[in-house]
Amino acid sequence: MQNLNANNITQAVLDSLASTSDPRLKEIMSSLVRHLHDFAREVNLTEAEWFKGIEFLTACGHMTDDKRQEFILLSDVLGLSMLTVALNNDKPAGCTEATVFGPFHVESAPEYALGDNIANGAKGVPCHVSGTVRGLSGEPVAGAVLDVWQSDDEGLYDVQHPGIDHAQARGVLRADATGRFHFRSILAVPYQVPHDGPVGQMLEATGRHPWRPAHLHFMIQAPGYETLITHVFRDRSAYLDSDVVFGVRESLVCDWTEQPDGSYAMAFDFVLNPLPSAPKGAGAA
Repeated sequence: MQNLNANNITQAVLDSLASTSDPRLKEIMSSLVRHLHDFAREVNLTEAEWFKGIEFLTACGHMTDDKRQEFILLSDVLGLSMLTVALNNDKPAGCTEATVFGPFHVESAPEYALGDNIANGAKGVPCHVSGTVRGLSGEPVAGAVLDVWQSDDEGLYDVQHPGIDHAQARGVLRADATGRFHFRSILAVPYQVPHDGPVGQMLEATGRHPWRPAHLHFMIQAPGYETLITHVFRDRSAYLDSDVVFGVRESLVCDWTEQPDGSYAMAFDFVLNPLPSAPKGAGAA
């Protein structure tokens, strides 16, 4: 019979993992146990405090559904999402930097032809978006698939609007044979991440704001290249220096230029990282 106490229980839990057949799972679980136990000892965690933590995580689960992912939001505001991005996207100099995925991507967004308006009724100042997709050696990535999404002028994504039954301010396009793309949408504005749930309560309790700077999401895919998940941020936007999810990278900030008619234009060139086995110039089919 084990006589467990605060000093030896950690080793007992680690010993219970000894038969884990997957070595990576064993490494992760063992490290997680050590860090969790050390954390509890460091702060002298009380039973009441740990129960509050369990209630918080339970509330995150209850808040999560097919349109809202509170756990992704929690990971984002704790900087864990951006840390994993930084750890796993060490690209060669010249490649476009990656940033957080966020909780509002939707699979199977509608497909549009180049030049189309993906706003599809979303409120906002018109904005023309253009650019190129190239590989690290400068080769055009023909047919690269661009999955694009953004919030509207109210700072809300389509999935946050009750009653909207169609995609707005999101879509999928393909670059042309020279790697160029262009489409119409709306001007990005700063917005607040959802803060009406447990993550919002945590932000308030820790004296943090819920704001993100203005940005446009991109996920770009092409055979022979690493998938790029990134944002393009609007220059001079509020909260560039205090993004609640820590996702801003200086290289991703660019000019969004006001046009004589009051609309805006944004141009950005993306550079993808070739996969190790990909020959130079390998583009999308």
